Amino acid sequence: MDYVSHAIFTMATLEETMKIFQSCDAVCFDVDSTLIEDESIDELAAYCGVGEAVKDLTKQAMGGQMSYKETLEARLNLINPSRELMEKFIQQSPIKFTKEIPTLVSKLQERGTAIYLVTGGFTCIVRSFAEKLNIPVENIYANKLLFDYDGKYVTFDESQPTCSTGGKPKVMSILKEKFAYKHLVMIGDGATDMEAVPPADAFIGFGGNQIRSKVQEGAQWFVTDFKELINVLDASSDS
Repeated sequence: MDYVSHAIFTMATLEETMKIFQSCDAVCFDVDSTLIEDESIDELAAYCGVGEAVKDLTKQAMGGQMSYKETLEARLNLINPSRELMEKFIQQSPIKFTKEIPTLVSKLQERGTAIYLVTGGFTCIVRSFAEKLNIPVENIYANKLLFDYDGKYVTFDESQPTCSTGGKPKVMSILKEKFAYKHLVMIGDGATDMEAVPPADAFIGFGGNQIRSKVQEGAQWFVTDFKELINVLDASSDS
C-alpha cells in the first residue's frame, strides 16, 4: 500500500505527511489562530461588548455541554450582529496574518496548488482575508449570516457544512468528489482540523498562535512556524 492510500485509513507518518504536502494539489487552511493570529468571533464579540459572555459559551462547547451548532446560535444571539455592524467591524479591524502566511500561500499558488479556507467563522469576515491572499471567494467554506430587509441579524445559513460538528470532514469530501484531488492537505490548530483526515490525505498541526495539546500530541507533523513548511516546499523544488 503506498503512502497516499495508507493515509486514508491511518494518520500518515511524518515522512509521509511531508511527501504528501510536497506533491499536494490542494491545501485547506483553518482560519482562526492558523491563517490569522486571532479568533475572529472573540474579536467580534469584544467589539460588540459581549466578549466574556461569548468566551463562557465557547468553554461550554469545548466541555461538551452544547453542540457546535447550539453554541454558534447562542453566541450569535448574544452578539446580534447587524449588517452595518459587521461592515464597521471589518473596516476597523486590521488583518493580522500569521507570520509567513502570505509567503506560504504565494509559494503554493505558484506551484498550481488550490488554496481553500475552511472555518467555523463567517464568510463576510473571511472574504477580506481571501482577497488579500488572492484566494477566490468561491474557495471559502465558512458560515453565512442572514439579515432581514433592514439589515438586522436573523440567523445563520444552516445548509453550510461548517455550522455543525463534523463540518470540516464534510468539506474535504465535497472537494474530493468535485475535483478528484489526489493529495489534499488540511492545516490547522484545532482538533476539528485534525478530524478532517480522512477524507483529507494528510494533516499538519499548527501551534504558532495557540498550542492545543490534543493536536500537538496527535499530529504526526506539528509546527509552530510556517517557515518550516516553506523550507520543505523549497527543498522539493530544488531536488
